[in-house]
Amino acid sequence: MRGEIDLSLRLKKRFLELLEKDPEFKYTVAGYIGLYEILKRLDEHGGAIKELQETIKKQGEAIKELQEAVRKLGEAVKDLQEAVRDLSTKVNAIGNRYGVVTEEAFRSSIRYLVEDLLKLYKVERWIYYDSEGLVYGRPSVVEVDMLIRDGERILVEYKAYADKSDVAELGNIGKLYEKVTGVKPRLLLVAPTIKMRARSLAEELGVELRGSIID
Repeated sequence: MRGEIDLSLRLKKRFLELLEKDPEFKYTVAGYIGLYEILKRLDEHGGAIKELQETIKKQGEAIKELQEAVRKLGEAVKDLQEAVRDLSTKVNAIGNRYGVVTEEAFRSSIRYLVEDLLKLYKVERWIYYDSEGLVYGRPSVVEVDMLIRDGERILVEYKAYADKSDVAELGNIGKLYEKVTGVKPRLLLVAPTIKMRARSLAEELGVELRGSIID
């Protein structure tokens, strides 16, 4: 028993001597002790670290989903802004150049100008039931303003915006009027803006256009 104690004392003494005299041994022991403490603490906190990692992972997935939703919302907003910008550009272009008017207001202003300034003309409203559907392709009531001066008849259509279909409609009304009355009328289409493609058809049908031609 005493021999074991002596051996233990000798080993401790030798261990201390090595720590004091052998730098390499001393650093090896110090590194071992430090690593042991680190591993011990990692074992103690391993569960908490794992839970933290899991929480970070879930938060990362949530952030990714949020980023995707924000991206999609941004694309929708961009499309909406582009549509609004396009509509605004068109409205502003028409409004700045021609003013914003309703078809009825425009008709009233033209009628006033005709009756007040062109005293030679009388304005009437021609109304006829087109039973054969010559104008609209089906039986319907046809109405059109008419300027009268002596034997002259001018059928006038007023539009806030005119295209080929409006020219064709007035042309058909003119044919109907001639068929019913035996009088060939002049045809006049008045609008603030008239599409360029309507002009060639107007020339073909003998429709006079009054307004600004746009592309």
